[in-house]
Amino acid sequence: MATTEEVPEEVESESESPLTTARRQLEAAAAHLDIDANVVERLKHPRKVERVAVPVERDSGDIEVFTGYRAQHDCVRGPYKGGLRYNPHVSEEECIGLAMWMTWKCAVMDIPFGGAKGGVVVDERTLSKGEKERLTRRFAQELRDVVGPTKDIPAPDMGTDPETMGWFMDAYSMQEGETVPGVVTGKPPVIGGSYGREEAPGRSVAIITREACEYYDMEMDDTTVAVQGFGSVGANAARLLDDWGADVVAVSDVNGAIYDPDGLDTRDVMGHDERPGMVAGYDAPETRTNEDLLELDVDVLIPAAIGNVLTADNANDVKADIVVEGANGPTTTGADAIFERRGVQVIPDILANAGGVTVSYFEWLQDINRRAWSLERVNEELETEMLDAWHDVRSTFDTDEDLSWRDAAYVVGLQRVVDAHNARGLWP
Repeated sequence: MATTEEVPEEVESESESPLTTARRQLEAAAAHLDIDANVVERLKHPRKVERVAVPVERDSGDIEVFTGYRAQHDCVRGPYKGGLRYNPHVSEEECIGLAMWMTWKCAVMDIPFGGAKGGVVVDERTLSKGEKERLTRRFAQELRDVVGPTKDIPAPDMGTDPETMGWFMDAYSMQEGETVPGVVTGKPPVIGGSYGREEAPGRSVAIITREACEYYDMEMDDTTVAVQGFGSVGANAARLLDDWGADVVAVSDVNGAIYDPDGLDTRDVMGHDERPGMVAGYDAPETRTNEDLLELDVDVLIPAAIGNVLTADNANDVKADIVVEGANGPTTTGADAIFERRGVQVIPDILANAGGVTVSYFEWLQDINRRAWSLERVNEELETEMLDAWHDVRSTFDTDEDLSWRDAAYVVGLQRVVDAHNARGLWP
C-alpha cells in the first residue's frame, strides 16, 4: 500500500466548491502548456448562466416557487452538454464548476460537445411523483429558449432519472409542435433513449480501473477494491470489476458501508438506487462508516458518491495505491497535493466517469439519425472510445514525469479546447 508522510504545512483542511477546484485544476494544467493566458482566463468563466423561477402546484393546492439554474461554460467544440440535478445544495457556483468539468470531459473523450450543468434547488425526496413531473415540465418551459438538440442537451444527474428526461423531452416537444428526442439524453429507450446509457458511467469507471491496474502491473485477480457509493455508478463499476476477477471487499450507501476481506458478492448486494438502505443493511461479516471505507487497506479506492470526500484531513490516511474517481470532484486540491507527495495515483473523474456523456453522445446520434443501436454495439463503441481516451491521456502522462494523471487528462482536454478556439478565432 502507499506510504504515509506528514501533512505539508502549506496544505490546510479545506472544503472546496466545484468551481474553486475546477479553476485550480485548469491553472495547473495550463502551466504545462504554451497557451495564451487570455484564453485561460476566459475559460475560468461560463458564457452564460440562466437563473429561473419554477412555480409548482403542490398536491395540497399550494404554490411553491423553486429556483433553477443552467450554466453554459463553453461551446467552441459543439452544443452544450451536461446533467440536470434536483438537490437542495444546487447553486449557481456549483453549476458553473460542474459545467467546466463537462467541457474538459467532452474534450478528453474527443466528442463534439461543450460543458453545461443545471438543476433545481429542491430535495426531490419531498416531492410526490406528480409534483416532480410538474416541476420538470415547468423547468423545461423556463429553459426552452436556451436548450435544444443543437444548443444545449441536458441529461440525468442526482435526483433525476430517465423518467424525468422523458417528461422534459415531452414538455419541450409539445411547445415545439413536433417530437424532438434529441433535446435530452438519458431517456427511456422506448422514446429515443439509448440502451446502456444508465450503466455507462459505472462501466467506464470499471474499464479505466482495469487499464490503470494493467499499467501498474497489478493482476486483476489479486486486486482488492473498495467502492464508496453503491448507486448507479458505483454498483455497475463494482459488479463489472467483480466479474473481471477483482475482490470488491467494501461498498457503501448513504447509511454506511459493508466489508468482507474475502470479497463481497456484488451481484447479491442491492444498490441504493434499486432499494435505498439495502447496502448498509446487507448481511456482511463487518460494517464500517463511509469515512472508514476511504481508509481501508485496499489496492484501489473508487469514491463514487459525492464530491469533497477526499480532503487534506483524511488524504494521509488513505491506504490505496490507486484512486479512481467515480463521482464528480471527490478529491480536493489539498488532498491531490498530499496524494502526489505520497505516490498515490489518482485517475480523474473527467476520464474515469466519462462513459455517461459518451453514451449520451451515442444517444444523440441515434436520435438525429432515427436509428437505434443494440446494447452490444453501445458497449463495444464505449469500450473503443474509453480505450482511445485512456491511450491519449497515458501517452501524455508518459511524456513528462512531473505530470499527474489529472494534469495529463486536463492537458489533453485543454489543448483540444484551445485549438478549437484558435481555429475559430474571435468574432467580431
